[in-house]
Amino acid sequence: MKAVTWQGKRDIRVENVPDPKIQEPTDAVIRITSTGLCGSDLHLYEVLTPFMTPGDILGHEPMGIVEEVGAGVPDLAAGDRVVVPFQIACGDCWMCLTGLPTQCETTQVTSEGMGAALFGYTRLYGAVPGAQAEYLRVPQAQFGPIKVPHGPPDDRFVYLSDVLPTAWQAVEYASIPEGGSVAVLGLGPIGDMACRVAQVRGAGQVFGVDLVSERLSRARERGVETYDLRSFDNEKELVTAIRDQTDGRGPDAVIDAVGTEAHGSAAARLAQQASAMLPRKIAGPFAERFSIDRLAALHTAIELVRRGGTISLSGVYGGTADPLPLLTLFDKQIQIRMGQANVRRWSDEILPYITDEDPLGVDDFATHRLPLTDAPHAYEMFQRKQDGAVKVLMTP
Repeated sequence: MKAVTWQGKRDIRVENVPDPKIQEPTDAVIRITSTGLCGSDLHLYEVLTPFMTPGDILGHEPMGIVEEVGAGVPDLAAGDRVVVPFQIACGDCWMCLTGLPTQCETTQVTSEGMGAALFGYTRLYGAVPGAQAEYLRVPQAQFGPIKVPHGPPDDRFVYLSDVLPTAWQAVEYASIPEGGSVAVLGLGPIGDMACRVAQVRGAGQVFGVDLVSERLSRARERGVETYDLRSFDNEKELVTAIRDQTDGRGPDAVIDAVGTEAHGSAAARLAQQASAMLPRKIAGPFAERFSIDRLAALHTAIELVRRGGTISLSGVYGGTADPLPLLTLFDKQIQIRMGQANVRRWSDEILPYITDEDPLGVDDFATHRLPLTDAPHAYEMFQRKQDGAVKVLMTP
């Protein structure tokens, strides 16, 4: 089959690889009909290269048709249409039963000290072959796949794999009071969808911050009060502008949907680039002990949120030596919640919003649809924020 493989920093290739097969009774194999390109994939393209191995198959946002199931998968059959969550979880352990499948005790990558295995996301998360491919082996298929009806286009459901539950959890963790205010930093796929989720869940004021014109326009068209980062000389001017709209206090919550590759952190960017250029045998251990993030977005969130407010982190951070302003966090009595989205924890709550009325705008959420063979171009375009790329779907 054809699959998108990582070969090095900014080196993505579509190659022929062996077809996946059933290996365990709880496996399924699906034929992928749509697969997304996620902002998290860009971290592999640029920053998290020390944890990658040439030939790794990328991707974690698939849906498709079941081709084959193992004997331990009673509720799926060939021909079923499914969305596959990005994390791999059993559904029966203590963590899964308490709503934390990202910490599944069956699939935890204990050798790396990490949580549940993820599709296509470095050796830290199990080096599981990913979903930007023609076929996908799905471990723990007795729990993970979400059955959806035949008929509507893939766009209606594919975002259940990651975008929708990640944005939903970001808003849930933000604890926005009914009619309250939230600022979303970064209007890529997750930030854009988080604004939409906040609106349908009753937020009174939704502010969106970015520096890409097309992303700002998309959010503004849906009623978000947008702020172009390029229009301000410094962070304090942005913070003041939003505070002026919230009785001088700042928003009740801030969602950081940017993560480790924030603009405005020149020194951290140089450190990330240097780490990525080290020989592979050195780069991994170095990154595990001394890696840092570009924290400009998080520092803005800390400054912006009102005293006693909440910061919700949905952007991926991977640093192990990040300095944080603990005095400010403590003094402002800020609550912080974060983590990979617990997809199956939220999927049943989200499904009623995936209707013909389409209140979240999933049907036209994608800005680009490309064949899988164009994956190298898709990565470059998305990473450089060219051609208005916000969400890219690929078709094998």
